[in-house]
Amino acid sequence: MSDIFYNNGEKIHQGRIEVVCGSMFSGKTEELIRRMKRAKFAHQNVTIFKPAIDVRYSEEDVVTHEGQAISSTPVDNSSSILLLGSDCDVIGIDEAQFFDNNLPAVCNELAKKGIRVIAAGLDMDFKGEPFGPMPALMAIADDITKVHAICVKCGAQAYVSHRLVDNDKRVLLGEMNEYEPLCRECYKAALNSEKK
Repeated sequence: MSDIFYNNGEKIHQGRIEVVCGSMFSGKTEELIRRMKRAKFAHQNVTIFKPAIDVRYSEEDVVTHEGQAISSTPVDNSSSILLLGSDCDVIGIDEAQFFDNNLPAVCNELAKKGIRVIAAGLDMDFKGEPFGPMPALMAIADDITKVHAICVKCGAQAYVSHRLVDNDKRVLLGEMNEYEPLCRECYKAALNSEKK
């Protein structure tokens, strides 16, 4: 990471936006936690935020499907991240797709202040459509890492999170009982069998 200097000679780190995206069960949160732990090990001031609506495993912590956890601050909107995280070196954001459409502007503002922002989230919803602020966030990101789950039907690289329950709400928090990762072909077959 290159350094920049203010006129008074004070050294700051250049801000940046990193996005980790993919389907459910692809390891997005694991990668976010890994990057946050490395930054903390490097004695950087880090904090992680998650949407307050995500209470699947914990009301406070960010938790992977395998149980790996890191403490976080639940917030109701992206503006809270700007207010609460402006004195950090590194900010992590989990489940970024659940935030409002102001999230990219918030991340840009933080990066302009010299903060490294790492956002993890679903790039597509259960219908295979771009999800929430993720497309705009990926457009302004300095770095994008797309991680992949394995299709539970055939073992190929998964493409989408297929919803197993009959519910058309776009936001439905769930785990293995509600979703499964599928490749394009198996997803197409699953949709065809649901129409019958």
